[in-house]
Amino acid sequence: MIGIQNIKLQYNDRVIFGGVSFLINPGEKIGLVGSNGAGKSTLLKVVTGEVSADFGEISKPKDSRIGYLPQELPLYDGRTVWEEAESALSSIKKIEKQLDYINEQLATREDYESESYLKLIEDLNHLTERFNLEGGYTYHGSLEKILTGLGFKPEDFSRQTTEFSGGWRMRIELAKLLLQPHDLLLLDEPTNHLDIHSIVWLEEFLQQYEGAILMVSHDRTFLDNITTRTVEVVKGKVFDYPVSYSRFVELRAERREQQMQALKNQEKEIKHTEQLIEKFRYKASKASFAQNLIKKLDNMDRIEIDEDDARKIHFRFPPAPRSGKVVLKANHVGKKYGERTIFKNVDLELERHDRVAFVGQNGQGKSTLVKIITEHLQHEGKMDIGHNVDIGYYAQEQAKTLAGSKTLLETIEDAAPEDLRKRARDYLGAFLFSGEDVDKKVSVLSGGEKGRLALCKLLLHPHNLLVMDEPTNHLDMRSKEMLKNALLEFDGTLLVVSHDRHFLQGLTNKIYEFREGKVKPFLGSIDEYLEARKFEDFRQVEQSAAKSPEKEKKKAASQNDYEARKQLEKDLRKAESEVQSLEGEIEKLESQLQQLDEKLHDPKQFKELSQDPDFYANYEAEKEKLDNLMQQWEKAQKKWDKLSREKESID
Repeated sequence: MIGIQNIKLQYNDRVIFGGVSFLINPGEKIGLVGSNGAGKSTLLKVVTGEVSADFGEISKPKDSRIGYLPQELPLYDGRTVWEEAESALSSIKKIEKQLDYINEQLATREDYESESYLKLIEDLNHLTERFNLEGGYTYHGSLEKILTGLGFKPEDFSRQTTEFSGGWRMRIELAKLLLQPHDLLLLDEPTNHLDIHSIVWLEEFLQQYEGAILMVSHDRTFLDNITTRTVEVVKGKVFDYPVSYSRFVELRAERREQQMQALKNQEKEIKHTEQLIEKFRYKASKASFAQNLIKKLDNMDRIEIDEDDARKIHFRFPPAPRSGKVVLKANHVGKKYGERTIFKNVDLELERHDRVAFVGQNGQGKSTLVKIITEHLQHEGKMDIGHNVDIGYYAQEQAKTLAGSKTLLETIEDAAPEDLRKRARDYLGAFLFSGEDVDKKVSVLSGGEKGRLALCKLLLHPHNLLVMDEPTNHLDMRSKEMLKNALLEFDGTLLVVSHDRHFLQGLTNKIYEFREGKVKPFLGSIDEYLEARKFEDFRQVEQSAAKSPEKEKKKAASQNDYEARKQLEKDLRKAESEVQSLEGEIEKLESQLQQLDEKLHDPKQFKELSQDPDFYANYEAEKEKLDNLMQQWEKAQKKWDKLSREKESID
C-alpha cells in the first residue's frame, strides 16, 4: 500500500495542493483526472520524488518498485531498438552474465571436491532460481511481444533508434517500462504517441497487469476499460470515486447538483439569519440572541462550488454553404519521399454529408493524404475537389503555426472577416479566453490553449468540408466532448484523423484504413471496424498456421535466429569500423610520405635532409609501417566482405 498523506504544494501565490490525501492499494488501477493545469502531472512527480512537497509525505514499503512514464523523456542514441529496450533488463542481464561465468568455470575446472567448486554450484542454483523468478528464460519472448504490440515490426528490431521519430522512440521507453516488474506504474498520457491499434493492445496488457496503476489520460475509452477508481484533482483538492471514468462523470454531476442545492439552502439560511439579526440586534431583551446568531454566521462553513468544474468551451460551427454532391475524388493518388513510397494508387470519393475517419498506424500516410487533399503537398495521380467546396483545415501542427508575437485578440481580429472583428472577444470567450487572457502573447500559451485558439480561428469562416488532423491533441476531456458535440451538429462534410475511440464513436460512418502502403475503405463505425480487424487478424493467424505446419518450429527458433543476426550485425559494425580506422591511418601516412618524397625531389631541401643521420631510417620505417597497415587493411576488408555476404544470405 502506498499513501499520499496531506500533501501541500504552492507555487508563488497559487495553491497546487491544499492537503491532498488518498491511498493506492496493491493491484488497484486508478485514473487521475482533472482539467488541464489542475496539477495531475505534478502529483505524479510528487509520488516519484521528482518534485518535493511543501508539507506532507509519501509513505511506501521500503522495497517498493515504482515505474514512471512522463510525457517527455530524454532519448539516447547509439543502440538498436532491441538493445535499447533490452537495457531495461539490467538485473536479468547481470545475472545472465554471472551464470555464463559460473558455467564456464564449472566446465573447465576439475577440482570437483574443492570448497570453491562446491560454492560455484551453490551460486549456480541460487542465481538460476533468481533468473527464473525475474523472467530470464522468457524475457526474449516478452520483449518481442511488447515491441510488436506497440507497433514495431521484427525488421525494426535491428534498426538504430535514431532512425525513428520522437513518438516512436517514446514507444521504446514505454516498452522498457512494461518489461520491468513494478508494484506501481505511474503513467502520464501513455497513449499520446500511439495509434489506435497500439492503444487497444496496451489497454489489454494493462488490464492483465498485476501491479497497481495510477495514470493520467484524456482517452475516455482507455480509462473506462482499465480503471476501477477515479481520483479527480480540483482547485488543490481531490475527490475520490470507486468507479471508472464514465460513471464518475455521472456521479460528479450528481455531486455538483447536490452542492448547488446545499448552497441554495445555505444562502436561504444566511438571509433568514441576517434578517433576524437586523430585527433583534437593537432590542436590549434580544441582544444576547442576536449576538449568538452573529457568531453562528461567523462560524458557518461556507459551501464552495467547484468553479473549475463548470468552465467548458461552447461553440457551434457556422452553417455550411451547400456544395456539389461529390465533395472530393482521388484517382490513383500516390506519394513518395525519395525512394520511400508512403502509399500508391489510392482511390476514394467523399460525397456531401459523408463523415469519414482516417485510421491506421503512425507513419502510414494519414496526415500526408490530408495535406494532399488540402493542397499542401504535390502528389502522383489526380485529386479533384468538388463544386463550391470550401475546406476548413485543422492541421496536426496548426497550433505551432500560430504567430507567437501576436496577442490572442490580434490573432482572431487579423483572421476574422470585417463584419466579425468586433465580436473577436465573444469568440475568444467561447473558448475560455476572457478578461486579461485576450492580451496574452500566443507564445506563452500551453499546448491545449493553442489548440483551442486554432479551433477558434476555424469558426471565423463558414466551411462545408472540415478536414481535422488529430483535433483532440492537448484538449482535456470536457473540451473534447464539446468539440464532438459541435461536429455532430455540423451540417457539412467531415474528414477526421484521430486515434480516440470515444471521440470517433457516433461521429463517423465510414473508415479508411492506412496499412502497408494501401488505403482501404470500411463502411461502419469505429467499433465495428476494430471488431472486424480483430477477426481478420485472427483469421490470418489461422490460415498462416494451416499453410505451414513447420511454423511453430520456426517460431521457436526465431529468437535464436534473431540473436545470431544481432551478433552478426555487431561483428559487421566492428569490422566496418576497423576498415574505416585503418583507411584513415593509411591516408594520413600516405600524405606524410608524399610530403617527404616532394622534399627529396627538391634539391635545396634534399641537401638539408641528407644532413640528418636518422632521416633515411625513419623514412624506411614509415614505408614499412604503411606496408603493414595495407596488409591489416586487406585482412579487415576480407573479413568485412565475408560478414556482408553472410548478412545478405540471411536477408
